[in-house]
Parts: sequence; C-alpha cells; structure tokens
Amino acid sequence: MQEIRCPKCNEVFQVDDSGYSQIVQQVRDKEFEKEAARRAEELEKAKNSELKILEMEYEKKLESALSEKSDDITDKEKRITELEARLESMESEKQLAVANAVSEREKRFNEESSKAQKAISDKESLIKQLELQLQQAQSLQQAAIDKVSSENALAIAKKDNEINELNSKLQSKDNEAELRCRAIEEKYAIELKNKDELIEQYKDFKARLSTKMVGETLEQHCLTQFNSLRMSAFPNAYFEKDNDARSGSKGDFIFRESSEDGIEFISIMFEMKNEMDTTATKHKNEDFFKELDKDRREKKCEYAVLVSLLESDSELYNAGITDVSYAYEKMYVVRPQCFIPIITILRNAAMNTLSYKEELEKVRNENIDITMFEQNITTFKEGFARNYDLASRKFNDAITEIDKSITHLTKIKENLISSENNLRLANKKADALTIKSLTKNNPTMQKKFAELKGE
Repeated sequence: MQEIRCPKCNEVFQVDDSGYSQIVQQVRDKEFEKEAARRAEELEKAKNSELKILEMEYEKKLESALSEKSDDITDKEKRITELEARLESMESEKQLAVANAVSEREKRFNEESSKAQKAISDKESLIKQLELQLQQAQSLQQAAIDKVSSENALAIAKKDNEINELNSKLQSKDNEAELRCRAIEEKYAIELKNKDELIEQYKDFKARLSTKMVGETLEQHCLTQFNSLRMSAFPNAYFEKDNDARSGSKGDFIFRESSEDGIEFISIMFEMKNEMDTTATKHKNEDFFKELDKDRREKKCEYAVLVSLLESDSELYNAGITDVSYAYEKMYVVRPQCFIPIITILRNAAMNTLSYKEELEKVRNENIDITMFEQNITTFKEGFARNYDLASRKFNDAITEIDKSITHLTKIKENLISSENNLRLANKKADALTIKSLTKNNPTMQKKFAELKGE
C-alpha cells in the first residue's frame, strides 16, 4: 500500500500498488507531453531559421547566376553584331568584286571599241588621202593631156597603171579594214556574251555556292556534309532523322549535344526545302515557318533552322544566315553552304552558357534537396502529430481513469470515514459496557453475579 496526500484537503489516503503505478505513469506522460511540445517548438524554430538561411543563400546564388548570364548574353549579342557586320562586309566585298569585274570588262570593251574606232578613222583618212591623190593624179593627167595630147600618151598610160595600182591598193585596204572590223565585232560579241554569262554565274553563285545536288537530294547532301565532320567536330553529338510523327507532322533532322555530365546545352530542329527550277507553283520560305516552329516546340528543341533553296533570287536569303526571330522565336533560314556554319555558331554560343546551365542544374538539385528536407520535416511533423494525437488520447483516457479512481477513492474514503465513526461508536459503546450495565434490569444475572461474588 502507498500513501497519497491530497493537495487540497491535506488528507492522507492509501492506494494499492497498481493504482499508484497508474497515477505515476499518468504524471510521467504529462511531463513527457510538455517536454515533447517544447522540443517540437524548438525544432520548428530551428527549421524556420534554417529555411530562411537557405532562402537567402539561394536568392544570392540566383542573383549572381542571373547577373553572369546577363553579362554573357550581352557578350553574345556583341559577338552576333560583329558577325553580322562581318557578313555585311563580306557581302559588300563580294558585290564590289562583281562590280570591279564588270567595270574591268566594260573598260576593256571600251578600249577595244576605241581602237576599232581609231582603225576605222585611220581607214577613212587613208581613203581620203587616196582620193586626194586620185584627184591630184586626175588633175595631172588632165593637165598633161591639155599640154601634150600625143607626146605624153605613154606617160598617161603609165599614170593609168599607177592609178589602177592605187585603186587596187585602196580596194585591198578597204577589204582589210572591213575584215578587221568584223574580227573586232566578233571578238567583242564573244566578250559581251562571256560577260553576260559571268554576271549570270555571279547571280547564281549566291544561291548555289558549293552545293552539288546532282544525283542526290538536299537532305542527303546535308547528311553527307555533317557525317564528313561528325567525328572531328561533333564526336558527342546526336544528328538523326526525325521519325516521330505522332503529332501529325515531323521535321527532317534533329541535332542535340550534351556535356559530359549529361546536361543538354544545344538542340536544333532542321527542315530542308528544295524545288525544281521548272516547278510551276513556286513556294516561299515563310510558308514553312509555322509548321517548323510547331515541330520545334513539340520535340522540345531550342532552335529551328530552315535549310532552303527556295526564292533563289531573294537578296534577303542569299545574304547567308537570315534571322527570322521577328516572326518565330529562335528561327533561322540558311542556304546549304551555311548548314555547317549555323550549327557551329549556335553550338559555340550555347557552349558559353554551359557553365550557367550546370550552375542552374546544381541549384535545381539543391532545391530538390531542400524540398526533400521539407518533405522529411513534413513527414516527421505528421508522424509526430499522429503520435501526439495518440498520446493525447491516451492522456485523456488516463485523466478519465484518474477521475474514476479519484471518485472510487473518494467513495472508499467516505466508507473508511463511516467505518471509523462506526468503530469509534463501537469503541465508545465497548468502553461504556460494564457488569453493572449488563445486569441492570436483569435479576437473574444480578443473582448469579452476587453468588459469584459471595463465593
């Protein structure tokens, strides 16, 4: 038995060992509940402080990464501007070379024409001289005839021979001059034809430079070009046909390249378009922009490139690499000779952002770690709350049992008090019990006790 003192009335009552153990366990559960609540509050404060620190560090890293990325984008824009300036310079140099060639041809033609004109003028002056000589000879002949009619017949005949010789020389000179003129005309006709052919070649040079399409399609040509440089320039790249037509359409080729850590830093959707020169209905490049942009987005590619031989006379597309991002985001139109250069330019630009992508991937992984940490905390809180709920219910059940025990003990106390009163009264009655009181009003017992007393 254990004694328990009531804190209100200071009365001491006894309970058995099992009841005492239950009361002690209830008190311990209550203290544990207080300690658990205090520890939960401390853990919550620690978690909030750690989360604030992590948020501040993440914001600092993100601001730094964004700043560096902004600087890199600025550098990339400067480089693109320089490349555009170089392309414009190359185009102007090409046009200047064509203009110089044409002007040189025209200059040579003018020089030859001036020579021909000079030869013709020389021929005319020679004819005039011969005519003058003929007139002089005729005047001399007439004078000789007038002076001597018969004596100078031989001289006149001689003069006639000389005149005939001069006429034959004049005729040969005329024939020679005519032949020279014809030769000069034929020569310059050939040169003019060559000049026209050269101009046509320069015009066609812009659209079909370095493209050999005899016996192969444009797609096969681009695939051959890439495969010739695959192992040397793009050993880790993926360049294959797009065979996924689940969305109803597909591009021609997809180019992807990743770093050694498996982070993809460049992806390009390619579309190749060509048509015969004799095709009646001519397509335009912009007719294929919308479908190409759709394929790029569905296949999750960063860039879209249209390799085209359409609109061969367009100065816009013949300039080289044409940026059409004003119509569709990150889209370019190139001629076949710029197929490898556009891959190289976009790849080099993406390589500059690889470090930032790796940093962002690292931050993303850190965010995943933070999320896992928060999930673990949430799991702990849920488990702790579940255990707390179970403990709380057990605590309430224990309180109920304690109340029942207190009620039962109170009844026991009342019974004990009543028993004590009865024992007190019994003791009082026992103390009041005497021979005299027992024999009072009992003559028989008085007689017996008197006999015993007499003996």
